[in-house]
Amino acid sequence: MVREYTHDAAMRACPETIYRALFASLLGRRNARLRTGRTRRKKQRRGVLTLNKIKNMTLIHQRPSEINDRKTPGHWGDLIIGRGPGSAIGTLVERTTRYVHLIRLPHGWKAPQVRNALITQTAHIPPQLRKTLTWDQGRELTLHEGIEALTGFRIYFGDPHSPWQRGTNENMNGLLRQYFPKGTDLPVHTASDPRDVARQLNHRPRIVLGDRTPTEVMRECLAGPLTG
Repeated sequence: MVREYTHDAAMRACPETIYRALFASLLGRRNARLRTGRTRRKKQRRGVLTLNKIKNMTLIHQRPSEINDRKTPGHWGDLIIGRGPGSAIGTLVERTTRYVHLIRLPHGWKAPQVRNALITQTAHIPPQLRKTLTWDQGRELTLHEGIEALTGFRIYFGDPHSPWQRGTNENMNGLLRQYFPKGTDLPVHTASDPRDVARQLNHRPRIVLGDRTPTEVMRECLAGPLTG
């Protein structure tokens, strides 16, 4: 709408307006309109503070300013998806290229398993692309200092109940739900399944990348000079 009605501000609608119309059934049946099939709006918990249980955290507000402009590759975000013990997949999305790398967690997602998985499953990423990793304040990253020491990532934590601070990963996880629906027994997926899903997503053209794919943009970054 912004592109088609450049000079007509009345022909624009913010996301909040669109969602309110959807959940009020002003745009037809809700479950037919929403990709998630959700018919009720999830409760928002913005501003609800919880006690910090992770020691020596560095918060998202202390990240270098270069991360926000998305010009320098090597900065990744997270989210854990899945339900129940032993049912999770970690997602790393590079902010500049939107390149996704899925972390298998077949043995659970407690702190030791997540630490070991991140160390072993990110070892192939070139050192110049292992700059920062932003996570929520889940207990699975209690051993973040050990991860930093063995991977080279500098880890930052988002504020409690603030998923919008990691919008890139929120969007990516919406796409991942098409492959791994909520309630799915994620451990049943073979080692190749997450790789196949990541490959499909990384070869999917993105409007935000000028209709290029994350793989194409990542290749351009690796072929050119990288700062840092």
